[in-house]
Amino acid sequence: MSLQLTKPICIFDLETTGINTAKDRIVEIAIIRVEPDGTEITKTWRVNPEMHIPEEASKVHGIYDEDVADAPTFKDISQDIFELIHDADLAGFNSNRFDVPLLAEELLRAGIDFDLKTNNLIDIQNIFHKMEPRNLTAAYKFYCDGDLTNAHSAEADTKATYEILKAQLQKYDELPKDMAALSKFSSYFKAADFQGRIIYNSKNEEVINFGKYKGQKVEDVLQKDPGYYGWIMRADFPLYTKKIIQNVYERMKLRHEQEQLEALKNKFNPE
Repeated sequence: MSLQLTKPICIFDLETTGINTAKDRIVEIAIIRVEPDGTEITKTWRVNPEMHIPEEASKVHGIYDEDVADAPTFKDISQDIFELIHDADLAGFNSNRFDVPLLAEELLRAGIDFDLKTNNLIDIQNIFHKMEPRNLTAAYKFYCDGDLTNAHSAEADTKATYEILKAQLQKYDELPKDMAALSKFSSYFKAADFQGRIIYNSKNEEVINFGKYKGQKVEDVLQKDPGYYGWIMRADFPLYTKKIIQNVYERMKLRHEQEQLEALKNKFNPE
């Protein structure tokens, strides 16, 4: 069934310097504008983000600093983008949580008063998840071709989970069979705590994964904001999350004491 449009719709996607919608910048934007009569216009811009594109981001979208060195800044093209989208509804994949907020931030930063009150927002990822449920009953039907009876009883759910795992291992030859590799494959990121509030980066360093310091190393945050540790310890965080922060804090404290001791040794026992 065709879309029933009473106004244009713009389907768009962003490639960015990172995932912080408040601070990261656009490096590429593509928009397909569909008019009510079915006419389509496609526009794509490479954008100079006026900041370094982190290696982790470049590995995802393949855009490096040199690729956008001579590209226009977002401010240079902001009016063109605004003209394309301001009277249209907006659609994307995971757009409500990421693309729309980041695009709005860029427009406001460029001095364009972008107001979403008149734009309908359609998130295709949310439609996907709602139409194709990702729950245990749906997984059992998909992998085991059966109906899960007595769902939400612990024993039935446990048995179904085990049956699904065996079916997955049989269906996908590429799935690792050893538990360490399977654990890594089944995680979207390597979490330090159980809720993913603290994760590990590629150097196995603890990184904040929430709030105003999201994406920053725990050690760096504790160094520049000593009060952050006390706030975490007093706030209503899981005990294991607090334990991770405490471990980092004590590790830093021990290292500092060792450095002071070494300095004293050098002072009184110069070579």
